[in-house]
Amino acid sequence: MLGENDFNNPDLLEEVQTDSQLKEWLVEYVGNKFANPDSALVNVEMITEVFAKEFPEFLLAVAEENWVRGYHQALEDINDAKKSNS
Repeated sequence: MLGENDFNNPDLLEEVQTDSQLKEWLVEYVGNKFANPDSALVNVEMITEVFAKEFPEFLLAVAEENWVRGYHQALEDINDAKKSNS
């Protein structure tokens, strides 16, 4: 059976590079929320946590869109496999 650690994405722990104004603002905002004096590192996981608490409807919309696209792609893949087996 799969556990929670089986789904961890190492990219979530990568430091976010501030190569745009939005990222600069977001990294500063999230960094202030976590207020870790030992590290100025802000990663995607931290940003996701802040969005989940403060703007869950945004994350829900992204997750729903991702799920629908994935489901649609799976159906297309099944149909393509059926056609190639005929």
